[in-house]
Amino acid sequence: MRRRWLMTLVSAGAAAAVLVPGGSAAAAVDPVVRTGGGVVRGQVLGTTHVFQGIPYAAPPVGGLRWRNPRPHTRWSGVRDATRPGQACAQLPGELPEGSTSEDCLYLNVTAPATAKHRPVVVWVHGGGFFMGAGANYDARRLVERGDVVVVTINYRLGVFGFFGMPGLAGSGTFGLADQQAALRWVRANIGAFGGDPHNVTIAGQSAGAMSVCAQLTSPPAAGLFHKAVLQSGSCATEYLDNFEYRGERAATIFQPLSSVTEHGQEVAADLGCADVACLRKLPATDLMAVQQEFILPAYDTPALPRYPGDAVRDGRFHRVPVLSGTTRDEARPWIAAYDHGAPMSEQTFDEVLDETFGTSAGEVRSTYPTREYGSAALTWAAIVTDRMWTCPQYTTSGGLAARTTVHQYEFADPAPPPLSPAPPTMPLGAQHASDLWSFFDLGGYQPPFTPAQQRLSTR
Repeated sequence: MRRRWLMTLVSAGAAAAVLVPGGSAAAAVDPVVRTGGGVVRGQVLGTTHVFQGIPYAAPPVGGLRWRNPRPHTRWSGVRDATRPGQACAQLPGELPEGSTSEDCLYLNVTAPATAKHRPVVVWVHGGGFFMGAGANYDARRLVERGDVVVVTINYRLGVFGFFGMPGLAGSGTFGLADQQAALRWVRANIGAFGGDPHNVTIAGQSAGAMSVCAQLTSPPAAGLFHKAVLQSGSCATEYLDNFEYRGERAATIFQPLSSVTEHGQEVAADLGCADVACLRKLPATDLMAVQQEFILPAYDTPALPRYPGDAVRDGRFHRVPVLSGTTRDEARPWIAAYDHGAPMSEQTFDEVLDETFGTSAGEVRSTYPTREYGSAALTWAAIVTDRMWTCPQYTTSGGLAARTTVHQYEFADPAPPPLSPAPPTMPLGAQHASDLWSFFDLGGYQPPFTPAQQRLSTR
């Protein structure tokens, strides 16, 4: 189940963003806001107020491991909100040092300094449901240009967020429940930061977009948001055999609860436990060995009663306006490393095409002739982009559009700023996550835009 293909930042060396004051900001008066949990003090950064590391739920540790989030206790005095909270447990990757923290249910608020009743964007990070953190997304450019309040959140990942066992309430959906708890915090508190709790857009990219689509079909999420944005992820995202590495097995992103709990029993036995009580006593470090065994959210659950793709098709979703789309070359970064770190070869292409499509391989070859794409690697990337990303996204949009307003886009900048300092092994084009530079400084870096890219980003 270990997946490589939903990384939000493909550079393993990208450092987590830490927002630091610059220029005359240090001389400004620190903003102080009273929330339902207590008073927080943030920072003035340019024309924005930034608050980081605000707890939105109780730490899911000890007996609260693998339980739906509980309210955080109130604190006394003024809580420092000038540094990010701990990232949720994950192996090294997007966070070079990784994390073993379960005390991670924190969010960050960036608002115009003069904000009053402004629209709110709640950002759900990507990372394959096994890595990432809200603090990696510096939202000041988006806030300044859009005159909006932006909230970035953490949620439980991997085995801590999507583990399941028979009889365990919330199995396979703890991370989705965290997102809903963050949305409830926003509804209760964002007015104090200058946001409008009646104008909340939930947005996400990759696994974040799949999370947003899940929330569109989740009954407990009713009324928690008023618009939705799906960037490179849908309710029907799926992949076929061999799509992004040799030997990969076809699957859908959302799995039936029975599959998740069956696998949970197997993993528990491997860890020497017969029940959840035993597993809750294990240190987090013992669970890191199976961290990426549970990265597919479960349906047939209270959070997701049905497979989200079917729910959209049948009209069982929240009626809110949706913006949805993909990048033109989603799959290229993985195909660039398909053959032991090198781009897919002609021989591998022929073998994999036959293995994956069987009797339909000839039709696929005629639809995607390699001479039109320039190489076998670019051809396979086009096939995977269309079948895994673009077509499921469009299918989801079509189902939504039957009952609500949907705007569909394709991000097709042929040469966006790179996501990794390493020289590319083949042209990457508008690869997966390349659209994120338009909204955020990622991992503490500002994008080196050309004037044309700056105009596109501003628009």
